[in-house]
Amino acid sequence: MKVFAITAAVLLAFSVTPASAKAMKCTGENMAKTTSAMNTMPEGPGKMAMAKEMGKANTAMSKGDMRGACASYMKAQKMASSK
Repeated sequence: MKVFAITAAVLLAFSVTPASAKAMKCTGENMAKTTSAMNTMPEGPGKMAMAKEMGKANTAMSKGDMRGACASYMKAQKMASSK
């Protein structure tokens, strides 16, 4: 829960969308940027799938499973770059 609150705070602080197509490192700050970019996407199945993966990443991170969080984050990034 604490990690989720931190991620939400970073999300509010960094509302800049990532403009690059290259994969970003798996950090809380980059996850917040990706979530912010996802929120600006038009509604659709791609956005819903990306939101699901970011949710999985946040859940895994809150449980201390950074490997699982990074795996879900990378899937979400691939979805965003293929839009």
